Amino acid sequence: MSRIAAIAPVLPDHSYSQSEITAELAPLITAEPARRAVLERMHASSGIGRRHTALPLERYRELEGFRETNAIFVEEGTRLLERALRQALETAGLRPSDVDLVFFTSVTGIAAPSIDALLVPLLGLRPDVKRIPSFGLGCVAGAAGLARVDDYLAGHPGEVAVLLSVELCSLTLQRDDSTIANFVATGLFGDGATAVVLVGDDVPSTGPRIAATRSALYPSTGGVIGWNIGGGGFEIVLTAGVADVIAENFPAGVADFLATTGNTGVDSYIAHPGGPRVLEAFAEALGEPRDSLARSWDSLDRVGNLSSSSVLHVLADTIAADELGERSLLFALGPGVSAEFVLLEAS
Repeated sequence: MSRIAAIAPVLPDHSYSQSEITAELAPLITAEPARRAVLERMHASSGIGRRHTALPLERYRELEGFRETNAIFVEEGTRLLERALRQALETAGLRPSDVDLVFFTSVTGIAAPSIDALLVPLLGLRPDVKRIPSFGLGCVAGAAGLARVDDYLAGHPGEVAVLLSVELCSLTLQRDDSTIANFVATGLFGDGATAVVLVGDDVPSTGPRIAATRSALYPSTGGVIGWNIGGGGFEIVLTAGVADVIAENFPAGVADFLATTGNTGVDSYIAHPGGPRVLEAFAEALGEPRDSLARSWDSLDRVGNLSSSSVLHVLADTIAADELGERSLLFALGPGVSAEFVLLEAS
């Protein structure tokens, strides 16, 4: 068992309305007026009002390839996570030297040494801190990170761990790609990061407790969500089958998971805001009204889909608004298709 001692969501300084982003990106993606009209309609119906970007919007015209964008990912990702982790540790009343484990995740850039290693000297983390960098979990990684850190702390109840997520989705922009998947992606994903401080049972904390977790990998869904890695970097794989996967697997999966906890009641839901169709499918699968996922809809509108950081931003918003119930179910989907469920209990 573990508790969430602090959570710090952060966003890049550059913020634009959805219409501003569409106007800037559309000419970079397609020169065909008919295709551009389709892109504009899809962006406008995304449920998103604003998004944050790692760079000023006009800079995206100048980017020349994966080498450049990945270097920016490392620089900007490190800067955002340094800010987030300092804030989270301060809120928790802890020092960088108190941290025993760092679980780092991202799916929008790569680095070796990974960003978590770069943060060690920047923040003054101990040189013997244990690090677990993760790539490939995608949007599910925020929820999966909570679960894997909880697994670690169950065996190390006197320790402090941090979960770090950074996603700079704007840097994966694919020019001259007029596929529907790219139209959706360029209108859906935003940039952001999160740091979460978790502590074991022997460390005093009043934060919400992780009571149970469950992982799921759904067969024959490998082509539904993901990346193709090409010469130009990350090419999105995103199909309309996500909602079908939710409909086919979530009702029984959630019911079975909650049954194993001895109490099927849930007071609030913290859902990954994958997009309008995803949130609608979640609510329908849970047998709940749209308003039950209000915080997720609000996050989607304000910042877009932040991939692995999204569900952590929703969790932070829920805690800040004092809307976390006695029992809350947090969940997300990612490539695989994989799902992760985390049951939280209030102090």
